[in-house]
Amino acid sequence: MNDMNKAMVVDDSRTMRTILSRTLVEAGFEVHEEANGKDALDYIVRHGDSVRLVLVDWKMPVMTGLEFIRAVRARPEFTRVRLLMVTTETEIEQIVCALEAGADEYLMKPFSQDTLKTKLQLLGMME
Repeated sequence: MNDMNKAMVVDDSRTMRTILSRTLVEAGFEVHEEANGKDALDYIVRHGDSVRLVLVDWKMPVMTGLEFIRAVRARPEFTRVRLLMVTTETEIEQIVCALEAGADEYLMKPFSQDTLKTKLQLLGMME
Protein backbone atom coordinates (compact mmCIF):
# COMPACT_ATOMS: atom_id res chain seq x y z
CA MET A 1 0.00 0.00 0.00
CA ASN A 2 1.44 3.39 -0.86
CA ASP A 3 1.82 6.24 1.62
CA MET A 4 -1.10 8.15 0.15
CA ASN A 5 -3.38 5.54 1.67
CA LYS A 6 -2.20 5.68 5.30
CA ALA A 7 -4.64 7.35 7.65
CA MET A 8 -5.18 7.74 11.38
CA VAL A 9 -8.45 8.13 13.29
CA VAL A 10 -8.19 9.92 16.65
CA ASP A 11 -11.30 9.85 18.83
CA ASP A 12 -11.94 8.86 22.44
CA SER A 13 -15.14 7.08 21.34
CA ARG A 14 -14.40 3.53 20.23
CA THR A 15 -17.68 3.49 18.30
CA MET A 16 -16.75 6.62 16.36
CA ARG A 17 -13.27 5.27 15.63
CA THR A 18 -14.88 2.10 14.25
CA ILE A 19 -17.33 4.04 12.05
CA LEU A 20 -14.64 6.34 10.64
CA SER A 21 -12.12 3.53 10.18
CA ARG A 22 -14.62 1.34 8.37
CA THR A 23 -15.39 4.10 5.90
CA LEU A 24 -11.68 4.77 5.33
CA VAL A 25 -10.86 1.08 4.85
CA GLU A 26 -13.72 0.78 2.33
CA ALA A 27 -12.17 3.77 0.52
CA GLY A 28 -8.82 1.96 0.32
CA PHE A 29 -6.97 3.36 3.33
CA GLU A 30 -4.77 1.53 5.80
CA VAL A 31 -5.98 2.90 9.16
CA HIS A 32 -4.38 3.30 12.58
CA GLU A 33 -6.51 4.36 15.58
CA GLU A 34 -5.72 6.32 18.73
CA ALA A 35 -7.98 7.44 21.60
CA ASN A 36 -6.39 10.82 22.35
CA GLY A 37 -4.25 13.50 20.81
CA LYS A 38 -1.10 12.75 22.81
CA ASP A 39 -0.98 9.10 21.73
CA ALA A 40 -1.75 10.20 18.16
CA LEU A 41 1.06 12.76 18.22
CA ASP A 42 3.47 10.17 19.63
CA TYR A 43 2.45 7.77 16.84
CA ILE A 44 2.83 10.28 14.04
CA VAL A 45 6.24 11.39 15.37
CA ARG A 46 7.45 7.75 15.58
CA HIS A 47 6.19 6.89 12.12
CA GLY A 48 7.56 9.99 10.49
CA ASP A 49 6.06 10.99 7.21
CA SER A 50 4.02 7.85 6.52
CA VAL A 51 0.62 9.13 7.74
CA ARG A 52 -1.05 11.29 5.08
CA LEU A 53 -4.49 11.83 6.62
CA VAL A 54 -5.72 12.28 10.18
CA LEU A 55 -9.38 12.43 11.21
CA VAL A 56 -9.42 13.94 14.68
CA ASP A 57 -12.13 14.63 17.25
CA TRP A 58 -12.06 17.92 19.18
CA LYS A 59 -13.02 16.88 22.71
CA MET A 60 -10.73 14.17 24.06
CA PRO A 61 -8.87 13.56 27.31
CA VAL A 62 -5.10 14.06 27.69
CA MET A 63 -4.74 16.22 24.53
CA THR A 64 -7.64 17.71 22.59
CA GLY A 65 -7.96 17.56 18.84
CA LEU A 66 -7.28 21.28 18.62
CA GLU A 67 -4.06 20.88 20.62
CA PHE A 68 -3.10 17.94 18.38
CA ILE A 69 -3.65 19.98 15.22
CA ARG A 70 -1.55 22.85 16.57
CA ALA A 71 1.24 20.43 17.56
CA VAL A 72 1.25 18.78 14.11
CA ARG A 73 1.23 22.12 12.30
CA ALA A 74 4.14 23.34 14.45
CA ARG A 75 6.34 20.64 12.90
CA PRO A 76 7.47 21.38 9.32
CA GLU A 77 7.95 17.69 8.52
CA PHE A 78 4.16 17.22 8.68
CA THR A 79 3.09 19.94 6.24
CA ARG A 80 1.78 17.31 3.79
CA VAL A 81 -0.47 15.64 6.38
CA ARG A 82 -4.14 16.44 5.75
CA LEU A 83 -6.09 17.11 8.97
CA LEU A 84 -9.86 16.69 9.11
CA MET A 85 -11.57 17.79 12.33
CA VAL A 86 -14.58 15.53 12.95
CA THR A 87 -16.59 16.87 15.87
CA THR A 88 -19.90 17.81 17.45
CA GLU A 89 -18.68 21.42 17.73
CA THR A 90 -21.00 23.34 15.40
CA GLU A 91 -20.46 26.99 16.32
CA ILE A 92 -18.91 29.06 13.53
CA GLU A 93 -16.32 30.35 16.00
CA GLN A 94 -15.20 26.75 16.68
CA ILE A 95 -14.94 26.01 12.97
CA VAL A 96 -12.88 29.14 12.38
CA CYS A 97 -10.66 28.29 15.36
CA ALA A 98 -9.97 24.77 14.03
CA LEU A 99 -9.22 26.01 10.52
CA GLU A 100 -6.96 28.77 11.84
CA ALA A 101 -5.11 26.18 13.96
CA GLY A 102 -4.36 24.24 10.79
CA ALA A 103 -7.25 21.86 10.10
CA ASP A 104 -7.69 21.41 6.37
CA GLU A 105 -11.39 20.56 6.61
CA TYR A 106 -14.13 20.34 9.22
CA LEU A 107 -16.87 17.70 9.47
CA MET A 108 -19.72 17.99 11.95
CA LYS A 109 -21.17 14.96 13.73
CA PRO A 110 -23.51 13.38 12.96
CA PHE A 111 -22.49 12.91 9.34
CA SER A 112 -23.26 10.53 6.50
CA GLN A 113 -20.71 8.29 4.80
CA ASP A 114 -21.26 10.32 1.61
CA THR A 115 -20.46 13.57 3.43
CA LEU A 116 -17.23 12.07 4.78
CA LYS A 117 -16.28 10.88 1.30
CA THR A 118 -16.97 14.36 -0.09
CA LYS A 119 -14.61 15.86 2.50
CA LEU A 120 -11.94 13.29 1.54
CA GLN A 121 -12.39 14.28 -2.12
CA LEU A 122 -12.01 17.97 -1.20
CA LEU A 123 -8.74 17.07 0.55
CA GLY A 124 -7.54 15.25 -2.56
CA MET A 125 -7.45 11.96 -0.66
CA MET A 126 -9.85 10.07 -2.93
CA GLU A 127 -11.42 10.44 -6.36
